[in-house]
Amino acid sequence: MRLPFETKIFLGLAGALAGLLLSGGAALLSIRGLQNQTRQVERTYQIIQETDAVNAVLRDAQSGVRGYRLTGDTAFLRTYTKAVRQLPALQARVRRLSRGHPTQQARLDSLQAVADQEFRVLRPLANPDAALSHADLLTALTTDRLTMQAARTIFRRVKDEELRLLGQRSASQNVLERSTPLFVAGAGALALLIVLWLVWRSARELAGTRRLQAELAAVNADVARRIGAIRDLAEQVVRGDYSVKIADSATDGLGSLAALLNQMTQSLDQSFEALALRNRELDQFAYVASHDLKAPLRGIATILKWMEEEHAAEFSAEVRTYFDQVKGRLARLEDLINGLLAYARAGRGARPLAPTDVAALLRETADLVVPPGFVLDLAPGLPTFATDRLGLQQVFANLLDNAVKHCGAPTGRIAVGHRDAGAHYEFWVADDGPGIAPAHHEKIFQLFQTLRDRHTAESTGIGLSIVRKIVEEQAGAIRVESAPGQGATFIFTWPKADAQGPATPPADATLNPVPALLS
Repeated sequence: MRLPFETKIFLGLAGALAGLLLSGGAALLSIRGLQNQTRQVERTYQIIQETDAVNAVLRDAQSGVRGYRLTGDTAFLRTYTKAVRQLPALQARVRRLSRGHPTQQARLDSLQAVADQEFRVLRPLANPDAALSHADLLTALTTDRLTMQAARTIFRRVKDEELRLLGQRSASQNVLERSTPLFVAGAGALALLIVLWLVWRSARELAGTRRLQAELAAVNADVARRIGAIRDLAEQVVRGDYSVKIADSATDGLGSLAALLNQMTQSLDQSFEALALRNRELDQFAYVASHDLKAPLRGIATILKWMEEEHAAEFSAEVRTYFDQVKGRLARLEDLINGLLAYARAGRGARPLAPTDVAALLRETADLVVPPGFVLDLAPGLPTFATDRLGLQQVFANLLDNAVKHCGAPTGRIAVGHRDAGAHYEFWVADDGPGIAPAHHEKIFQLFQTLRDRHTAESTGIGLSIVRKIVEEQAGAIRVESAPGQGATFIFTWPKADAQGPATPPADATLNPVPALLS
């Protein structure tokens, strides 16, 4: 049966219209699907970028506080203050973008808790008025490091999840791109044109995505290069070169960090130059003190010696007393000058490490400062290790000499022992002298401080100050345990460097077995 032309036209138009509607519906569905997938992909990129921004703000806050604690320059705190202002808005944007994803929301809740913990750690470090001890500072920095590790773990998980979603959404987008042209091609020429138009539009979107990826890759490469320059500067500073600078004039966060690091290295360089100048001035002072101050003393001592040799018979008892007092004052003044020189030079300059037998070192030192009437008890198992031998000998010499001077008798007993305390040794020197009241335990380590009458004692009040200075130069500490009538025990720590030699007592050995040795 032949259909009328009008019917064919009608049917053709109806078919074309149906094909147009079908292809239009398919195109509409395809466009909506592509738009939805594109928005999802864009949202994934935004979440990744905003998460990286949160990570960068946390690192900026940490770097600012650490820079302040390292240099004391409050300019570093501007970075920390800026981070405090920026972080809440960044966290809110990330949470808004990840809405509808419970797992990511839970991770962001954990991230916010970690960020709050990080700022609780940084807040006292960034407070110029906070009085933090060395132990508090170490604890805060350790907590800061662990908190940032936890933050990086959460950042990585959030980013991995978004990359996984990006892969799924890209796959869905590819399926729509392949299926839509095939369906539209079967519907007719008009649908094919529509599909071609959609493919053209899709190609433009993909080209834009590739262009964005290329731009991101270029930005990442530039950031990596600039971070490498910052890392190189840090390595140079660690090696002691404070003249290095970063050539980065950008106005972004890394550029600001580079400028701050340049200011830090300049400040360090100037500080070390000033320190070198002070050391040269101190050397000049030592020279003047050892030559210009001692020369008149030696002249006066010579005159007194001549007077004593030529006119001793003419001295009355009262004149003899005055004469002896003058000689004592001259001897004490010379000891004071020598003590000042020793204090100025104590701990200055790096000395080479040498294998040191502590027992042999103590016997050698005792021959110089301990009179024959005293007994020196050395505990068994004193270590042999590589260390600053001269510095350790100075400490023992001053402690032994202090025990002899303040014994109050021509005879006495001195005991020396130690224990292994892990990264360092803990030595102690105990005597059976008159002891020291607890109220004076800190005073005796201060310069020129002595508990005995200056007119009757030989001490200049410098020896224990020298001991504390040398021990603290070695990153150690010293304290005294004593009570009136019970002797005194001086305990100090000394780094191991390279332990060797005989076995040492276990770390839980008795800290102060002095009563058993001196009973």
